[in-house]
Amino acid sequence: MSHSPKTADLLYCFGCNERFRATDDWRICPRCGLSSGDEDITTDGPTFLWKSSDFWASRQPQSDATDPVDMTRLIGEQLGDFKIQSLLGRGGMGYVFLARHVHLDRDSALKILAPELIVRDPDYLDRFLHEGQAMASMQHPNIVSVYNIELIGEYHCLDMEYVSGRSLQHLIRDHRLPTERILFLGAEIARGLSEAHREGILHRDLKPDNILMTLNGVPKIGDFGLAKRLSPDSQERVLPAGTPHYMAPELFQGGQPTPATDVYALGVCMFQMLAGRVPFAQPGMNALIGAVTSQSIPNLRLLRPDIPLEMAEVVHQMLDKSPGNRPQNAIEAVAMLDAIIGGLPDLQTLVDEAFDFEPHVLWKPVGGAFELNVRLPQERHQVVWIESSGSSAREKVLKIYSHCCPAVKQYYEKALRLNDVITHGALMLQDINGVPWFVMQNCYPRYTVDAEEVRRSVLEIAFHADAIEKELTGQDRN
Repeated sequence: MSHSPKTADLLYCFGCNERFRATDDWRICPRCGLSSGDEDITTDGPTFLWKSSDFWASRQPQSDATDPVDMTRLIGEQLGDFKIQSLLGRGGMGYVFLARHVHLDRDSALKILAPELIVRDPDYLDRFLHEGQAMASMQHPNIVSVYNIELIGEYHCLDMEYVSGRSLQHLIRDHRLPTERILFLGAEIARGLSEAHREGILHRDLKPDNILMTLNGVPKIGDFGLAKRLSPDSQERVLPAGTPHYMAPELFQGGQPTPATDVYALGVCMFQMLAGRVPFAQPGMNALIGAVTSQSIPNLRLLRPDIPLEMAEVVHQMLDKSPGNRPQNAIEAVAMLDAIIGGLPDLQTLVDEAFDFEPHVLWKPVGGAFELNVRLPQERHQVVWIESSGSSAREKVLKIYSHCCPAVKQYYEKALRLNDVITHGALMLQDINGVPWFVMQNCYPRYTVDAEEVRRSVLEIAFHADAIEKELTGQDRN
């Protein structure tokens, strides 16, 4: 993975709280259109509204501030039990590296607090440790897991689950997502957020950059650096902070963060997935605040007519100006999204859409599954099966597989070598009528897969399974 661009080449967007590459004649954030201003910035992080005059107006580091440490020099080195392999990214509190735990033999996303931040502001260390504690207290499939919080030499580190996909922001940038997939993604993000709300934890910085996607399309919420645990009888006043595009109107008006402000951020994420943009794209921070607090939410169905009415209504309700009119927490948001999911198309509709214009793929239902005969070059063919398992919409798993050939022992070594170079799916052993077979298989959560993904996966599974059959047996029997 390549390293981040040099800081000198970057500008900072105060609406997105993210850097972007500068050019001689372009100083506008490519995501939201907000002007970066006239000065470069050497760090980024959340917007603290109670420090806004200092944070927005005086962006240059103080003269007595500690010089930043070049953390990329750790790449290739061993830090405690971790072999640092590459830089995954950097943010307001430091760097995240792909590291290998040498004793446990597993990959880790190792987040390291930049040392100069502790010198500049001791609150950074408290926030960093609080992030680790908040994440470690929750075990949920839609939340990035934290394994350990430790001090290694001079570095404060979070040992986190490595999610090998990319962020939701990258997915939105590169693809126009089908509405069905957006609905399921929103429901799963809400499910992770609901776990935080059950624990009395506010995330306070939910946005697509802080949602990671596994290779199987499962969203996982990360970056709890601004998280705040609220007890029912607490009288503590929580100061508003976050990323302006995702901050609820009441936060700009001095209101308290609540679970409903997290729901607003979820609504912005869903709006962005559907429309490809944030609700309010403004040229400056004052204009952004004015739009968020006073302008009506743009009509989603005018921006994207294929959005189901019920879905648009739920997103608009999440983005209501009044926190009392929104779902009061992510638990309520999950219930609303699940109610829409219950009426989605069944598997046959998905398969029909995927292969309606594929003349070289013939398919038919067999019981509760689907058998697809894929015609391949050189007059070869391969049978692929699609099955769906699970009792509810969110629990269903879509399994796409093809039988390669009987797993004769003399094929084992070559099959293992082939499995090592396959980029889609995996080769495994499966007992079929008492005989072991090599089977090429891939699985997807039913709630994230779309027709195009099914089509592509079926074709790739067919191609790989046929290639393995031909390599091992020289025949074409499946």
